[in-house]
Amino acid sequence: MSTDFDVLVVGAGILGAGTAEALAKERHSVVILEQLGIAAATSSRSSKLIHGGLRYLESGQFRLVYECLRERHWLLENKPQLVRMVPFYIPIYRDSKRPPWMVRLGLSLYALLSGIGSEASRFRALPKSEWDTLPGLKQEDLLAVFRYYDAQTDDAALTRDVVASAIAHGAQIICPGSLVGAEVTEEGVRVDYVADGKLNTLHTRALVNCSGPWVATTNTRCSPSLTLPPIDLVAGTHILLPLSLGNKIFYVEAEDHRAVFVMSWQDKTLVGTTERPFFGDPREVVPTMEEEAYLLRTVQQYFSQTRSLQVEDICDSYAGLRVLPEAEKSPFARSRESMICCDNERNPRILAVAGGKLTSYRATARKILKKLEPTFQAGQPITTKNTPTKSEDSSSERERNI
Repeated sequence: MSTDFDVLVVGAGILGAGTAEALAKERHSVVILEQLGIAAATSSRSSKLIHGGLRYLESGQFRLVYECLRERHWLLENKPQLVRMVPFYIPIYRDSKRPPWMVRLGLSLYALLSGIGSEASRFRALPKSEWDTLPGLKQEDLLAVFRYYDAQTDDAALTRDVVASAIAHGAQIICPGSLVGAEVTEEGVRVDYVADGKLNTLHTRALVNCSGPWVATTNTRCSPSLTLPPIDLVAGTHILLPLSLGNKIFYVEAEDHRAVFVMSWQDKTLVGTTERPFFGDPREVVPTMEEEAYLLRTVQQYFSQTRSLQVEDICDSYAGLRVLPEAEKSPFARSRESMICCDNERNPRILAVAGGKLTSYRATARKILKKLEPTFQAGQPITTKNTPTKSEDSSSERERNI
């Protein structure tokens, strides 16, 4: 039996894109199978941030924060057209959950993990004389304002850029295309999929399931199916308001003490996010009226110029799904580490990736490549171009123009 590709990657979100790019750069032949479109789901519905995750220090996720800060540095250096530093402001009030000393301690640790001496690690408490420079921010009972720096991006544009890089290094993409089934054989993995209304088959050495909120559904179509860690889907909503707060991002507390970002975005203001359990088809996740009202109340609590807005004034809203470890504790406290499992550690043929963060997509891809090393060592990777099936070729041509 001939092998068409080294690896099939299911999903063209940021993790699938990053995995395909990493494989292609190592001269492995790779094809991406995507059912909807590049960055069609979670990877276009995030908070648009490239950051270490200051709040993850509170739950002890120091390794994740350090990893993400290293990746932030790389992205700022290598993708300046897509990732840029932005000032973040944390106002602390008398009734805030975290007092000034605690926030200062967290920022000090964040700076240490960023690399003391780097421009990105700088933070300071704004003197009271500068509070008036923050547009419309509530001054009553304000104790302190801290400023630090993190990065912002267009998540969908970043994902498209990574897919384009993967294609430039030889990867192919089938989109739209849906996995029907995948079966491990003695030679590799037989994959059946539908594209252009036709059932097609290809053979690969391995399959990597990067289908995000569909990870469990995709897993059921693989034989053998993997024992995935228990996971929950958690929906997060953002709203877009018709005003600008300048080139600033504010880190504020909602009425229930959850952290909420109030961000400049395309001359408007993006506010998010919420956290609620989601059950059902990931295609059907949408913001609820309660979430929109909650986020609007949050921003109105802090900024006077937003208090005349009504829910019907919201320009746009969207909801995305996080894949998090199943737990009784709140989503806020759960690990954001990527979870990677495979059918066989000695010679993995099927891998599945759950969770992870936009910022750390490259780090996750490196871990996947390391998992696949035994598979590639068992035979020389394919380095010649393959002739795709008719449906692959036409889909590939459509998606090259990104």
